[in-house]
Amino acid sequence: MKNFSDLLKSEAKTLGFEKVGIARAEETPREKSDLNKWIKNDGHASMEWLKKRKEERGDIHTYFPEAKSVISVGLNYYVGENQNDINSEYKFSNYAWGEDYHDLIKEKLYQLLAWIKNYHPSVKGLACVDTAPVMEKVWAQRAGLGWIGKHTNLITPDHGSWLFLGEIILDIDLKPDPFFSEDLCGTCTACLDSCPTNALTEYRIEAEKCISYKTIEHRGDFSEKEENLHGWIYGCDICQDVCPWNKKFSKETDLKEFLPKDEIINWSNKDWENISDESFKRIFKGSSVKRTKLIGLKRNISQNKKSLKRNLK
Repeated sequence: MKNFSDLLKSEAKTLGFEKVGIARAEETPREKSDLNKWIKNDGHASMEWLKKRKEERGDIHTYFPEAKSVISVGLNYYVGENQNDINSEYKFSNYAWGEDYHDLIKEKLYQLLAWIKNYHPSVKGLACVDTAPVMEKVWAQRAGLGWIGKHTNLITPDHGSWLFLGEIILDIDLKPDPFFSEDLCGTCTACLDSCPTNALTEYRIEAEKCISYKTIEHRGDFSEKEENLHGWIYGCDICQDVCPWNKKFSKETDLKEFLPKDEIINWSNKDWENISDESFKRIFKGSSVKRTKLIGLKRNISQNKKSLKRNLK
């Protein structure tokens, strides 16, 4: 007969999560120290919410004092296409091709939490996506899902790194899975070698240099000396595209919500350069691209247009 932890994992798989594991909600002193050093050295750039809630992020019991178990889940979003399938020279990170993953994962996590409460009506639990002050990749590794690669993303041996992560934190003890102790990056440095802005060193990222940060989180105009964005107008996938684990083990999702919007695939350079407020609202309603707003997307398009002109000279 299956125990409750095994039943829970089966239910998570039924809800569509490809990966699920359980970790004890223990202190994470080494990871907390690394986080504090990274923030102290301004690795987070202007993302002040990381600094503001670093104590909660670094210690799960500061965030949820009653925490005893962390359920970590992974949802595959790889759709089997890449930037070469886009008609324009303007690139979108794969995670933003379809609907906003926050809404989809939260809905599935709430369904799983409701299922848990059917068995344990008095349980206290929190459902978390990446907006919560939780070190998602740390808990995913502790729950046995995979390891944190040199590009700082979680890599799983059966899906690569094309996974959205989420957690449910509970105030009850569950049977934990073994910590994923192997580092299967080995001597590979493909992600480090391919990053055009040198934002990556081994297992560390300097946000201010990262194209994803520049195109999404950076506010205001770019400086005159700003290097080009290499065609990216929302996010960047270079370090994941070159990862051997993704090349070999990526599997196509069956979730239609993650399929690319027609405009992302079919629009021309000119279409993007002339995008209107009305079109932006229509295309990106229910999309994570809303985060950069129309003004940010236009800024990114303009910056890339300048770079394309320079390259043609």
